[in-house]
Amino acid sequence: MPQLDSNQIQEILPHRWPFLLVDRITGYAPGQWAKGVKCVTVNEPFFCGHFPQHHVMPGVLILEALAQVGAVAVLTKPENQGKIALFGGIKEARFRAQVRPGDRLELSCTLVKEKGPVGIGEAVATVDGKVAARAMLTFAVET
Repeated sequence: MPQLDSNQIQEILPHRWPFLLVDRITGYAPGQWAKGVKCVTVNEPFFCGHFPQHHVMPGVLILEALAQVGAVAVLTKPENQGKIALFGGIKEARFRAQVRPGDRLELSCTLVKEKGPVGIGEAVATVDGKVAARAMLTFAVET
C-alpha cells in the first residue's frame, strides 16, 4: 500500500505550516480513498487561543485535516496532478469526541461520488478507534 511522508504530501497539496494538518498518508488509491495521520501536539499554534486553559483541537480544523486527506485521494489521479482541490461544502458534520494534545488523529476519506470536477467524500476522524468526527465533504478540483 503506498504511503506518503510530509515532504511527499507537500508535492501534492499546496498547504504549508501552520495549515498543513496531515503528517503522513498511511495509504491511498488514486481517485478512490486516502488515509492519514495527524499527531496532535501542544505546540500547535491554534492551542494559544482554543482554549489556553483547556486545549481542544477546533472541530473546523479536524474537518480541514479530513479534507486534506481527501484532497490527496483526488489529486493523485493522473488527470488532477498539479491542480488544487477546493472545499465545496460540508454536510452532516458531527463531532463525537474532543481531540487533545497527545492524540493520534487517524483520518480517512472515501470518494463516493464524482461528476466532472466536483465530488463528495465520506470522511471519518478517529482517536484510539473511537470516532471523533465524521462528515460528507464536497470538493471541486480547480481546472
